[in-house]
Amino acid sequence: YFVGVTARIAPVEIKLRQQSRLLQVSFEDGASFELPCEYLRVFSPSAEVQGHGGVGAKLVTGKRTVNIDRIEPVGNYAVRLCFDDGHSSGLYTWQALREMGEQQQPNWQGYLQRLDEARVGRD
Repeated sequence: YFVGVTARIAPVEIKLRQQSRLLQVSFEDGASFELPCEYLRVFSPSAEVQGHGGVGAKLVTGKRTVNIDRIEPVGNYAVRLCFDDGHSSGLYTWQALREMGEQQQPNWQGYLQRLDEARVGRD
């Protein structure tokens, strides 16, 4: 069962565009998302960013110009994105990448609102 689910949501292509700092993720059903490196970094699924068990999530700032140095496959279900700021502990599952693409606009607006409430900028 899980293999079928994974196969349905696995991307057919992941392309890093370092110059524009975008990760393009395309799925078999035609869905394709251009995810900025900054977005991927500040929403990293790592415990460092999300907290342990969802407790203690961190507001990450200063990542406007962050880039991805390399992408490492993890089994047949995820990739590890290694950022040029040294962060590499988040595993981006196929499901997480899909959800980050589908929810990019509301996620980003929520992030900007949290920055505003904390009286800090993206830099």
